[in-house]
Amino acid sequence: MRFIHSLRRGSVRTRLVMLVLAPPLLMLPLLIGLVVHWGNSAYDQLLIYKVNAELTIARQYFDRVLDGQKQAIAGLAASGRLRSVLDSPARLGTLLEAQAAAQHFDYLYVLDREGRVRAASNAARPGEMRADWPVVRGALAGDAKVVLSVFDAARLDAIGRPLLERARLAIVPTTNARPDPRSEEDRGMVIHIAVPILDAQGEQIGVLEGGQLLNRNLDFVDTINDLVYNDGALPLGSRGTATLFLDDVRIATNVRMFGGDRALGTRVSAAVRHRVLDNGERWLDRAFVVNDWYVSGYEPVVDGDDRRIGMLYVGFLEAPFREVKQNILAALIGLFALIMAAGVVLSLRGARSIFRPIERMDATIGAVEKGDASARTGTVEGGEEIARLASHLDTLLDTVAAREAELKQLNAELDQKVVERTAELREAQRQLVRSEKLAAIGQLTAGVAHEINNPIAVMQGNLDLMRALLGPAGNTVKTEIRLLDEQINRIRVIVTKLLQYARPGEFAGYVDELDTAALLHDTLPLVQHQARKSGVDIVFDTAATTRVRINRDELQQVLVNLVVNALHAMPDGGTLTLSTRDSVDPPGARIDVRDTGHGIAPEHIGRVFDPFFTTKRSEGTGLGLSVSLGLIERYGGTITVSSTPGEGTCFSVHLLAEPQFRGAEGPAHA
Repeated sequence: MRFIHSLRRGSVRTRLVMLVLAPPLLMLPLLIGLVVHWGNSAYDQLLIYKVNAELTIARQYFDRVLDGQKQAIAGLAASGRLRSVLDSPARLGTLLEAQAAAQHFDYLYVLDREGRVRAASNAARPGEMRADWPVVRGALAGDAKVVLSVFDAARLDAIGRPLLERARLAIVPTTNARPDPRSEEDRGMVIHIAVPILDAQGEQIGVLEGGQLLNRNLDFVDTINDLVYNDGALPLGSRGTATLFLDDVRIATNVRMFGGDRALGTRVSAAVRHRVLDNGERWLDRAFVVNDWYVSGYEPVVDGDDRRIGMLYVGFLEAPFREVKQNILAALIGLFALIMAAGVVLSLRGARSIFRPIERMDATIGAVEKGDASARTGTVEGGEEIARLASHLDTLLDTVAAREAELKQLNAELDQKVVERTAELREAQRQLVRSEKLAAIGQLTAGVAHEINNPIAVMQGNLDLMRALLGPAGNTVKTEIRLLDEQINRIRVIVTKLLQYARPGEFAGYVDELDTAALLHDTLPLVQHQARKSGVDIVFDTAATTRVRINRDELQQVLVNLVVNALHAMPDGGTLTLSTRDSVDPPGARIDVRDTGHGIAPEHIGRVFDPFFTTKRSEGTGLGLSVSLGLIERYGGTITVSSTPGEGTCFSVHLLAEPQFRGAEGPAHA
């Protein structure tokens, strides 16, 4: 209320300064808050999408490993070599031992039709019953199966003491883990396969059972890590990790502890265990892994009876991404503050050029009111309209002074006539004098209103013309234009109270019908300075005649991004060709942005639109082309790229004459 009162009662100087300063002081905290909130939400969601996709890849690889082991056992069970030695226990044992070593199985058993061991690749006791395992029962029924099974210490020891020693892990106390009285993990997670053995007539004569221990199977997790986090998948200095858990204990991992050793025997946090093992849900969020925060993905692993026996995990170090996010937000906040500060400075200077001449004119009128009829404003600076207004005021004061002298003369003559005439003529003289004074005052008022209204109208017209010429580019100085509108309107209200100004319409989010050639020419000034700096020649080849319907600002944003990328590819100069061509099926137009830069390597050409992928390690974030593609695809278009290393690159933007909205619905018309 005090601010509004000050605007109403304060001087022109005070009101102009307060109106200039109020929007930045109110808008800057709001903009910073919105940028921080939206930036954090969008960035974090992108990381969650990324780790979700990586967890899916890891699971698919895990399933392929299980299926591959099953196929290996099935191939051996159906082989003639196995059938040929079934009647010779010694030769059968030798074959199983050789095949176990070749296929990396920890044991292979040939079972009879009741599920008892006939021969083994190790020192298993003949006659041992194996039919208590669901996977073996399924094979005895004729169904080849592969599952994950948990072998306790006794079963591992029965297979072989080395297998038990490999499975045994000391449980390392881990922060935030659920309390566990055990000091070691002596169980083993085993890829458990059983396949029927058929004779030459197709009759089942036994079962081939095999297993591979996953405890300490470092090649398995390293392969997952290399598959999911290959070179270039994690920029910014982050690193990826993969882990296989038995219950909540890491039995195979490439997560490192402070000393650099693998974190075998460490445990997952109680929160992750509850979500994944207790509830059977995926965990896709940040989590504290051993000694640092990772963007993590966990999902449960089940055995043959569909019981949750462990977890599969992939994740990457969060800190480098968090630092980049903070740097981007800080840069945006700094940019907002810099733009606001520059706008305030420019607005104050513009306001000063307005209120100083107005103050001089006000002082002149005040002096005249106090009796100094010779007071004049003189020559002022502040624009052609203000100067003309001051000149018209001085001319008006000269006219008023001349009229006042004439009135004085007429008064003197009338006074003389009143003396000579009767009382009736004296009354008539008084009425005449009054009429003359009213006429002079009315003429003065009309003149002032007319002369001030004209320059104000010129100012408003020029401002409207500037806004129309700038078009969407005027959004960068929208605040300054709005402030000028407000000040012109306030002058108009003070002097004439006759006109209102219209707020500029908001065009963001609407579809426009565009001429691609004209838009290219309108976009060029936005990057012209950078082209001159790089010594790049720009060539236009605009042959398209089809108009396209798309949001102007968004298409211009895409073109600016492509042109800037092209200029970056030509640091030592070159030629940038901007061309347009009509498209027939479907109807539309194509915009080509072609450079003569260093080109894109063949191994990178398929990934340029991937989020976070960039070859500019110290400059880019890898989001520009991904965001540009999303904007164009929203209207049914697309962006393609072709490149020859050493010769240049061409990005082609394919646009439709009539948009086909994808995702969120767009506006029906401009």
